[in-house]
Amino acid sequence: MHARVCTPKSNACGKERTEPSYSFEKEPTMQTRFALYLQDKHNIEYELAMARYAEERGFSEIWQADTRLARDCIVMMSAFLATTKRLRFGSGVLPIWTRNPAVIAASWSSMWELGGKVEGRGRVMLGLGAWWEPIAARVGVQREKPLKAMREYVESIRQLFSMQEVTYQGEFVHLDKIRLDVAYGDTTPRDIPIYIGATGDKMLELTGEICDGVVLNYVVSVDYIKRAIALVEKGAMKAGKNLKDVDLPELLVCCLSDKDPKAAMAEGKKLVAYYLATEPHIMKASGVSEELLEKVQSILTWPAREEEYIRAAREIPDEVVRGLMAVGTSIECRAKVKEYIDAGVTCPILFPMMPEIEPVINAFADGV
Repeated sequence: MHARVCTPKSNACGKERTEPSYSFEKEPTMQTRFALYLQDKHNIEYELAMARYAEERGFSEIWQADTRLARDCIVMMSAFLATTKRLRFGSGVLPIWTRNPAVIAASWSSMWELGGKVEGRGRVMLGLGAWWEPIAARVGVQREKPLKAMREYVESIRQLFSMQEVTYQGEFVHLDKIRLDVAYGDTTPRDIPIYIGATGDKMLELTGEICDGVVLNYVVSVDYIKRAIALVEKGAMKAGKNLKDVDLPELLVCCLSDKDPKAAMAEGKKLVAYYLATEPHIMKASGVSEELLEKVQSILTWPAREEEYIRAAREIPDEVVRGLMAVGTSIECRAKVKEYIDAGVTCPILFPMMPEIEPVINAFADGV
């Protein structure tokens, strides 16, 4: 079965439409954009307050996690949009298997309306992901042909954002003469850039080809990021684009403490242990040894308990952690983040792992 796909200048019904154009040039007020990544580590009220503080200090955006059965990104993004004025918000990332593409488009259209526009553009971004094991299988999701499924989701959602009628018949996506049914509100096209949270080689290349940006993964080495960006560029060239046409933000763990750098390192080790156990493909991509993988996996169950993380963390050398994230004092963390920026990252999406988020905001508010 072949998908019926709109051409760049017309939708499935032959009506003229225009593709949104996005610019990802670095902001002149800072050396690069800086963002926060929020998951479920901190109290929601505290996160809302920190979002407002990050806005005051010049951060450009916040990406909200939706990869586990914890906080729903749509709920959190809506709350952030309602309590801020300028920040942009993205999903980091929404699993495609959990929602129909038309429902995804309607949800993001609603948030686009809620956020309004700042300097002529909307405040929401859509980050999509293919999910991961063991969670997908345990909720009955079969992640078949993720590359094909992802392409169909991105293509069909982008067409729906045009606010025109869409027909799309693919293997995973089936839309029959539907449109976002906005009867009373703003019916102009939604300028919502689409990103993929990509880790593997083929998904990285696909992202460069069909998306406005890639959400590069965290707990990975600088060398991995360089190779990942090269694959994104390869995909972009397939579509007649340059690398500068693709946004390159990266999730970046930041275990920062000027008061207790050792505690920051301990927290970093727990997160590395989690990834060694649950997403070993990410660890392998960064050159972590098979021996360490097996050792940690023998300790952790899923979902793991806190005491298991602590036991597993004892097996992880400091140098492994320093190679995968920003950890230690403000100076050490800024130096590490700069390595990722120098590798090509356009926007470090900092994931504060310590109890306080404010020190991370302060450390990066004036760039690196």
